Amino acid sequence: MTQHFVSALFTIRSYFFWLPPALVSVLMLALVGGLAFYAGNVVTSVLLRIPGPKSADLLRKIVGALRRPTRIITALVGMMTALPTVSGFSESSAENVGLFFQFVLVLTLGYGVIIAFRLMTEAYLTRLSSREQTDDITIRTHQTQIRVLRRLIEILVGIVTVASALMLFPSVKQYGVSLFASAGAASLVVGLSARGLLTNLIAGVQIAITQPIRMEDLVIINGDWCWVEEINATYVVLRVWDWRRHIVPISYFLENQFENWTHNSAAIIGVVFLWLDYEAPMDRIRSMLGEVIKTCPLWDGKVFDVQVADCNDKTMSIRIIASARNALQSWDLRCDIREKIIARIKEDCPEALPRMRYTMMPPSPMEEAVMDTMMAPPIGRPPSGSYTGPKGQSAGL
Repeated sequence: MTQHFVSALFTIRSYFFWLPPALVSVLMLALVGGLAFYAGNVVTSVLLRIPGPKSADLLRKIVGALRRPTRIITALVGMMTALPTVSGFSESSAENVGLFFQFVLVLTLGYGVIIAFRLMTEAYLTRLSSREQTDDITIRTHQTQIRVLRRLIEILVGIVTVASALMLFPSVKQYGVSLFASAGAASLVVGLSARGLLTNLIAGVQIAITQPIRMEDLVIINGDWCWVEEINATYVVLRVWDWRRHIVPISYFLENQFENWTHNSAAIIGVVFLWLDYEAPMDRIRSMLGEVIKTCPLWDGKVFDVQVADCNDKTMSIRIIASARNALQSWDLRCDIREKIIARIKEDCPEALPRMRYTMMPPSPMEEAVMDTMMAPPIGRPPSGSYTGPKGQSAGL
């Protein structure tokens, strides 16, 4: 078959004897590349149309995503195979063209590996997220590990691919060997210049292994409730409850203290404080709160208690604790408890509401004397006529 292919190429080449050899070689390579490109397209199209079970959907998705790289690879392989046969280039030119084909081939292969790996991990993440579980630590653990390690592996594969492609050229290879010879100084310079990037990359590996945070964990940053939305190779995207986003370096979560409300479980105990008057009947208040909590659908039924936590010269502080399935439901549960218990207190025992007290007492004799001295002397205003002022003098204008 190879002999027929070579003879066919020579036959086609003979028709263009009147053109310069280099131009004929370019046309022949373009023809071979186009035919190989079309053959790759036909192969992928056939693979996509083969019927199969649902379990083969992932394979069909990978083939569809790799359709373009596959066509490029087949075209490059075809041209590299035909290059020695149809080449009308000089020896150095043919070598350079072959190196260029190899360079593009290595880059395309690396790109295809990254695409296939990304599709497989996305399929696994989709299958995990489709499970009907509201709080599965294992699922969020796998999501975090896969997302962080996937980005690191993609970066590593990209670096290895580019380095391998560049090492095909002798000049670059020689330069790389000289760099390895002075690896001590080079590593020091690179380490100092890329210290932040390397710190975050290493922190990403530590996050994936130790997992102080996971996907959709609830953390407190700068006083804001934030959900972990994305964990990238060097930074983390946090979604605030009001849809703002915090972009935080991933090393922050290894170097600083922070609160993670869903590290082991999303369940949390919420606290509600009420300030009531000293006349409040606590037994009755507890009974009303017990009735109120049973009407709250967000209460998980595990923890509930009522205590007098503190007092001052005007009111006493009532502390109510109730558990919920997660922090967001705990917030809504606390708001629900406040609304219902305030309405019940206003209706059933208004004497429990805070009030200000004043005591009216008659003044002592000494206080009366002091008040008399502080009072202004009476004005001798006549019952009729104009005011003449004190001691009968006319008031001047």
